[in-house]
Amino acid sequence: MNGSRTPTARAAHPLPDRLRDLATGPGDPDYQRLRHTYSHRGSPALVLAVETDEDVVAALAHARERGGPLSVRSGGHGISSRSTNDGGVVIDLSSMHAVEVLDREQRLVRVQAGATWGEVATQLAPHGLAITSGDSGDVGVGGLATTGGIGLLGRRFGLTIDHVVGATVVTADGQVLQVDADHHPDLFWAIRGAGGNVGIVTEFTMRAAVVPAVAHATLAYDARDAAALLAGWGAAMASAPRDVTGFLYLFGGGGGPASAMASIVVTTADADTAQRLLEPFAQVAPLQGARATLARYDAVVQRSGAPHTGSGGSVTRSALVPALDTATARVLAGLLDGGAADGIQLRALGGAINDVPAEATAFAHRQQAFSVMAVTSPARRADLWAAWEEVRDHADGLYLSFETDDDPRRIMDAFPPATLTRLRRIKARWDPDDVFSHNFDVALGAVPGAPEGS
Repeated sequence: MNGSRTPTARAAHPLPDRLRDLATGPGDPDYQRLRHTYSHRGSPALVLAVETDEDVVAALAHARERGGPLSVRSGGHGISSRSTNDGGVVIDLSSMHAVEVLDREQRLVRVQAGATWGEVATQLAPHGLAITSGDSGDVGVGGLATTGGIGLLGRRFGLTIDHVVGATVVTADGQVLQVDADHHPDLFWAIRGAGGNVGIVTEFTMRAAVVPAVAHATLAYDARDAAALLAGWGAAMASAPRDVTGFLYLFGGGGGPASAMASIVVTTADADTAQRLLEPFAQVAPLQGARATLARYDAVVQRSGAPHTGSGGSVTRSALVPALDTATARVLAGLLDGGAADGIQLRALGGAINDVPAEATAFAHRQQAFSVMAVTSPARRADLWAAWEEVRDHADGLYLSFETDDDPRRIMDAFPPATLTRLRRIKARWDPDDVFSHNFDVALGAVPGAPEGS
C-alpha cells in the first residue's frame, strides 16, 4: 500500500512520512479490498491501515487537517454503515489484532481493537476462557466492545462491555490515554456504550470468563405462524435460566416468513443438562430440523474469512423491547407478513446483562428482554420505516450497532436523558470540535431543537 498513488490528496494535504506506506487510495491495488464493509459500499478518499497507537495519532491528525468524513474501522462488519464513507478518511485498525492472555488466574486478557471475535475465541479457548461476543466470528472487537456487545454468552456473563476493565484511548487532540475505573473514569464510562463518540479505542484489557465448553444447538422451525413462534420463543426465553442465551432469525419469503432458525448456547458441558434446558425451545413451533453439540466456544464463533464487498446492502431498524409478549409478537410478525421486512433477528438479553445498574456504563438499557433488528432491501426502505413506527410503540430503546436510520433523533432512543446529558458533558470535554461525528453523534446541537437533557 503506497500513498504516492493518491497525488491529488497528497498535493493538498501531504501525508506524514510514517503514514505513506500505510495509505491506500483510489487506483491502488488494495483499494477494492479496503473501501467497503461487509454490509455497505463506500468510496473513501483514503484508507489508513494503522499498526500502532502512534500511527493512529498521526492518522487522526491528518484526517483532521483534510476535513470531511472520518470513519474508524475495526473488523469491518459494519451493519450500521459507520465504518466506511464517501470522500473521507477511514482509519483501519485491522492490523492491530493482537490477543494475549496476561494472567490466566485473574482471567485478564489483552485484546487489540482490530482483532475479530473469531480470533479472540480461538486464542482463549485453549486456556478454557471466553469473552461473550456476537454471533459472527468476522465481527471486529472495537465496534462491538464500545457499543455494548449482545452475545451468545450474554445472559450468563453480561454484555461484552461488562468484561472491559481498562482500555487505551486516542483522544481527538492526539493524547494516548490508559483509562480504567481510577484513571480518566469519565472516558472509561463513555467508551462502554458510546466509545465512538469520545475517542478511538485501540486496545482493551478484559476479564474473560471460565468456559471450558458449551452446548450449542441449532433449531429450524416451521415459521408459517410467525406470531405464535415469536410469542412462544419469548415465553421459553423468559422462563429459561441464565445459562441459556438464544438468538432467533426469521427469514421472509414473498410477503411471509419462509423459515426460522435459532442458535442457542447453554453454558454447560453436561449433555443431560443441556438437553433438559433446550427442550422448551423444541416445543415453541413445529421443528424442521435440530442439531446440538458440546464444543468449545471457538467452534460457535468462527470466522468465514470472506472479503468485505458491501454485498449485504441492506437497511435495518433496531429496537430493544421489555418483553416478547403476544402483542409485540404480532407487530413483529406483521413486518414479514406485510412485506416490509425480509428478515427479523431477535437476541436475548436479561440475566447477567440486567444485573448491572443502568448508570454503570453508557449502555443504560439494563431492563429490556430482547434486541430486535429488522432487515430489508434499500428499495423497500420507506415501507420498513413506516411499519417500524408501530414497533416503536412496543420498544424501550435501541441498539446502535444494528441501526441504519440516520435521523439524529435516534440518539434519544439509544440513550436515556440522564445518560445523554452525561455523555454530552464528556463529549464537550474530550471532543469539543466534534471530530468523531460520523458515529451517531451525541454532541449538543446534533439533534436540532433538542434541549441538553433530551
